[in-house]
Amino acid sequence: MPASFNSKRAVGDFKYHVGISSLTQIASRDDRVCVLNILGGESSDVTPVSHAYSGGNIVFGTAPGKGGQVLETPAGNIPVYNNVRDGLAAGHRFNCGVVYLPPSAARDGVAELIRVNDELRKVFIITEKISVHDAREIRAMGQQHGVDIFGANGLGVADAWNQVRIGGALGGDSPGDALRPGSIAIFSNSGGFSTTIAQYLRMSGWGTTTVISSGKDVYIHYAAPEFAFALANDARSKAAVLYCEPGGYYELDARFTKPVVACVVGRWKSKLTRAVGHAGAMAGGSDDASAKERWFMDKFGVDAVYTPERPVFSAKGAVVTNIAHIPAALTAVMRANATLPDFAPEGSLALKPWFGSDAGLELPEALRPPVVEALAPYAAQIAAINRQIGGVVPRETMKDASGASQMDAKTQVSSLHGTSMLTAATLPLESNVALALLHDPGGENDRKLIAPAIAAYVNLHGRPELAAAEASRVEGNAPSAVLAAAAAIVGPRRQQAARAALVYMIERFHAAGLGQQFGAALDESFDVGAIDAGNGIAFTSDVADPRAEALLAGVQARGGRSVFLRWLQGLPGHPTEAAVLAAISATLAWGPLARKRISRLTAESFPWWLQLFGTLIGASADAERHQPGRFAGIAEADLLGRLSLGEIAFAALLGQRPEAHDLYAFETLVGLLLTNGPGAISAQGAKGAVAADGPEQPERVQLNKALAGFLTHTGFAHGGNGYEGIAFLKAQFDGSGLVDPADPAHGIDVRALAARAVDTYGRYKRERKEAGSLDIAKLPGVNHPVFKDKPVNVDPREQFIAKLFEERGEHNVFHAFYRALVQQLFDAGVSRNVYCVNVDAVIAALLLKMLWKPMRAGAIGDGDLERAAFTIFLYPRMLGCAAEIDDHLNRGRNMDTRTPASQCRFVA
Repeated sequence: MPASFNSKRAVGDFKYHVGISSLTQIASRDDRVCVLNILGGESSDVTPVSHAYSGGNIVFGTAPGKGGQVLETPAGNIPVYNNVRDGLAAGHRFNCGVVYLPPSAARDGVAELIRVNDELRKVFIITEKISVHDAREIRAMGQQHGVDIFGANGLGVADAWNQVRIGGALGGDSPGDALRPGSIAIFSNSGGFSTTIAQYLRMSGWGTTTVISSGKDVYIHYAAPEFAFALANDARSKAAVLYCEPGGYYELDARFTKPVVACVVGRWKSKLTRAVGHAGAMAGGSDDASAKERWFMDKFGVDAVYTPERPVFSAKGAVVTNIAHIPAALTAVMRANATLPDFAPEGSLALKPWFGSDAGLELPEALRPPVVEALAPYAAQIAAINRQIGGVVPRETMKDASGASQMDAKTQVSSLHGTSMLTAATLPLESNVALALLHDPGGENDRKLIAPAIAAYVNLHGRPELAAAEASRVEGNAPSAVLAAAAAIVGPRRQQAARAALVYMIERFHAAGLGQQFGAALDESFDVGAIDAGNGIAFTSDVADPRAEALLAGVQARGGRSVFLRWLQGLPGHPTEAAVLAAISATLAWGPLARKRISRLTAESFPWWLQLFGTLIGASADAERHQPGRFAGIAEADLLGRLSLGEIAFAALLGQRPEAHDLYAFETLVGLLLTNGPGAISAQGAKGAVAADGPEQPERVQLNKALAGFLTHTGFAHGGNGYEGIAFLKAQFDGSGLVDPADPAHGIDVRALAARAVDTYGRYKRERKEAGSLDIAKLPGVNHPVFKDKPVNVDPREQFIAKLFEERGEHNVFHAFYRALVQQLFDAGVSRNVYCVNVDAVIAALLLKMLWKPMRAGAIGDGDLERAAFTIFLYPRMLGCAAEIDDHLNRGRNMDTRTPASQCRFVA
């Protein structure tokens, strides 16, 4: 009979039972183990490894109702019984129990082990979150019967000298590799970090003796004092490492006679008012991380924490707060004790990245570890990835899904490529173009390139696009249909030459070593002389191209920079329009391509997108605004070289340049309306068009047809519905004498107007109810299905915009009216609480603010007002749907937006 099965004699001068006198007794080759809930998810993964590593030390396990089964392991099958008594009756003997039971069953499991087995000496509880009441009873049972309890919420124990692991997963799947025999004992509140610390030590030449994962439930049954006693009596262990978390006074009571490195973590937990994770200390306690640091400093006779910059230690020990500092601190302490490491260092666990990108950020040196060559075969794979230009995403079914946009159901705020629409509302139109195409808002130089590139295609004088749009407009079509007619003309052939030039530039400049760092595409020092203009592509011609010259002049006037344009302008002859557009596209795409932010496919589509955006903005303006060399009264030089894209789009919409406050309102609207997520009707139309063309053969997908899909899926209910709010506001302010809605001294009694509107609506509502009708029209822009049921309700999007304009010192009487309206509805008893002013009201207020003056001047009538409200929706949604189209082109599968027949229904 093994000696470990015999004695229950207490050791030491403890006031309670402790049966283990040395670390050698914690996990020995004589121990035999019974595992409760051996077939459970965690046990079935780790128990076979423990059994094999320990030479087959598990005699049986229990799983109620599964008696007769076995757990297969590399060291042979472990029999399973319904309960412990059945296993004993079958002739098995054990002195260690391992508990994998749920928290509510752990107490009864320990009771069963103790009650039926007099030879039980040790219990290892892996279960976490055992109630305090049950933990006390477990403690009492162990004390009464002379059983040492380890845990709970631990990963068991392991001994590298004995090559034994009991309970849990210390050492991972290969404990023999992680736990190399040596002279250092480990006692850790964290199971995972127990193994990590052992690996850190091994890299620095220190092996381990016994590793104990004490757990960190409220009760730590085998704690620091017991560990210190057993450490003192273990001749193998020359020192110890402790990993301590806040909570409990165990470390204060421990008396260490050998050197110790204590890693104390969790200072942040002292700010908490309730426990999280492991049972850490809370605010106001005297057992937080700072207190534990002081305890150990007093024990070691040091006055500070050990860091590489300030290595404070003594022969008794050191305190660290970062596990990465443990090996150096231990080596220093042991050197003070004239003790060298156990073996030669095996390496370093410092970060050794195989690849890296600073994404254009200026990072401090400490955050820029050097990239090292990867092991085979990964080095060859990484080299291939580094040669790859742009990112690649896997294809999947993209019905009702998007990698470009999403909506937060709680806040109702949508985002595009990770940028909130509230943030987009603060950006200029050029930045939102960049967001749609480049996947981020870009920088100043991007704006200086985007504006002229799109502006070059706005003036459609003498072009078939304008003829098609005007023919559609004359026949009374909606603005969306008018733009779709123009888009249909800008087909694949329009972009072929620019696309071919762009592909050549990307490949040749990449091969020539144009860097991936931030701003590489603007590098004035890059030698472009080595790049020829071969491959049969006509980058230049003998005759000057007017549009190319105008575009180059526009970029120069704005101060735009581009290594690709510099190369192009250095070639003999005159650059072609296609080559200039390709060079601008290459400049815009280079950074996102290098960072794998976009794909080659996305980049190669840029020339087509830029032409389409310019064409649709231009087509929204009546034919008379398109003149030779002028658009909406703006000279071509100003159009391409001075005006912002927002000013150009505003002029297309209303035929005049905007004032500063109108431009800000216009660009705010653009940001707000970019996307409503992939479920929006407009996005569904765009995605359906891509799916129908077949994105798995991307060269077949026609971007102009996909935009037509977006346009045919907008209408007076989706897109033109902003007019309802405008019409409502217009009806309230007609005859009010309002001159300037932006003037705070407008002289209008907004509360009186709101009260009159509420009185009218209240009477209407009562009359409809008295007539027995449940069909009662709602006030546009008031209330929201998500933001409701509070005494005072708010739409966070409306609040954001209101604050934005308030900070600019701008006033909008229509927005003020809506806020007065919801209060009056409540005051008059028409609503049971204060409704929110929703974002649709904000859009209507901003639109009418821009259109009020031309409307009063007779420049636009009611029909024009409705068309303007519709068109201003189309501008931003054109960008959002372009992002959806590009996303579906890269990710989607052929015909993936269709609905299976089994999900369709027939209505008689």
